[in-house]
Amino acid sequence: MSKHLPEDSPTAHFGYRRVPEAEKESLVRDVFDSVAPRYDLMNDLMSLGVHRLWKAAMMDWLVPRPEMALVDVGGGTGDIAFRFLDRGGGSVTVVDINEEMLKQGRDRAVDRGILESIEWVEGDAENLPLADASKDAYTTAFCIRNVTRIDKALEEARRVLKPGGRFLCLEFSRVALPLLGKLYETYSFKVLPFLGARVAGDREAYQYLAESIRRFPAQEPFARMIAEAGLGQVKVRNLSGGIAALHSAWRV
Repeated sequence: MSKHLPEDSPTAHFGYRRVPEAEKESLVRDVFDSVAPRYDLMNDLMSLGVHRLWKAAMMDWLVPRPEMALVDVGGGTGDIAFRFLDRGGGSVTVVDINEEMLKQGRDRAVDRGILESIEWVEGDAENLPLADASKDAYTTAFCIRNVTRIDKALEEARRVLKPGGRFLCLEFSRVALPLLGKLYETYSFKVLPFLGARVAGDREAYQYLAESIRRFPAQEPFARMIAEAGLGQVKVRNLSGGIAALHSAWRV
């Protein structure tokens, strides 16, 4: 925490640390600047490839259609956007606060020959550069736990969705089985930082990511936050025993 920070100044969690609220965004940006070039490789290593099944489950629940306009928040490398288009979705606006992650996504799109259908926008989940009621669907995967104010990001999701629009969030959550939970805890705090150091060259970034998973609300508290933001028909699906969870809701 800043040395001369007044006691009543607002703070936010950055992993297990409390930092001035105004500083969290730049700290998170630094983490993803560091890991961007190997972010997708690290996702494969960290989840043993299972994140691909989780994202497929997200698309199964979304059911992309040609007329659907999607905003994917925090998806700078394009992973969700490409899946959406591959499943027959219409157009995607990818919003990410991190320019380095967006560069990775743009390069991947060019490699795939995708020159249209995706708009890449540098922007903040808490203040989306999009018009009210402009999107049919809102997705976010492994992003929302990194924002400074989750409640504000959820309110923005509701704002940009059309009436009847779909909200889907894929995020790490609370493991339901005690034995699996203990194994996952060990893996998160021992193996992930080790992989971060060896593969991405940044142990501290992956230490933060492990801590941010533990700081994120469990399934039911997060579902209540979604409802409090004004989204309706909230449902939760656990994936891999609760290691990750899908939260679904609708703009009513």
